[in-house]
Amino acid sequence: MNVPQHIAIILDGNGRWAKKKGMPRNYGHAQGSKNVERICEEAYKMGVKYLTVYAFSTENWKRPKDEVDALMNLLRNYMKTCLKTAEKNRMCVRVLGNKTALDEDIRSRIAELEEATKNNDGLHFQIALNYGSRDEMIRAMKKLCAECREGKVAVDQIDETLFEAYLDTHGIPDPDLMIRTSGEQRLSNYLLWQLAYSEFYFTDVLWPDFTKEELTKAIEYYNGRDRRFGGVKEGEN
Repeated sequence: MNVPQHIAIILDGNGRWAKKKGMPRNYGHAQGSKNVERICEEAYKMGVKYLTVYAFSTENWKRPKDEVDALMNLLRNYMKTCLKTAEKNRMCVRVLGNKTALDEDIRSRIAELEEATKNNDGLHFQIALNYGSRDEMIRAMKKLCAECREGKVAVDQIDETLFEAYLDTHGIPDPDLMIRTSGEQRLSNYLLWQLAYSEFYFTDVLWPDFTKEELTKAIEYYNGRDRRFGGVKEGEN
């Protein structure tokens, strides 16, 4: 089986999963967080080299304050757990998104996690946190415009490769496969630039119920696609 080098996942359905069980939404988020660890391990065993998950979007701040506060506390705890998991599995962790809106202690934990794992040679794990693709591209353009103004970059130098160097995902290959759980079929402002040529897989399974077997189904779907670029099948000359 041809395993995608890079899989991106929109983790959707935690709240609905909890509601079905008669539990509060925050319980669903906690179980979803635990499932991230399981899928990271299974993906790496399958041969996936890069895994990027959509944990908290720029739009998620609009949720009820108590839910946002609970998510931030969950994030604080997850950073500790992730550091231990990364040490155990040689995982290289990177956080995408605008970190300036996060509390200082969370930013410090992110910096600690990224620094401690930067040389690890296992799974490259990206967490999209306070991330929105439009926000990412605007931030990239502001940096690029500033460097043009300072004379560091000439306008005629600007192309796709240069622009990508200013994105949060610089140095990371674009996803081959994007998975969204819970039955929703939209990108929700996720990796809009990077997903330009990715295959999309949508499943009704809610994120806490997404297992190794469900991941295998997604990869099998990817293998069944007749990928063509400019009218030429992938791998052909």
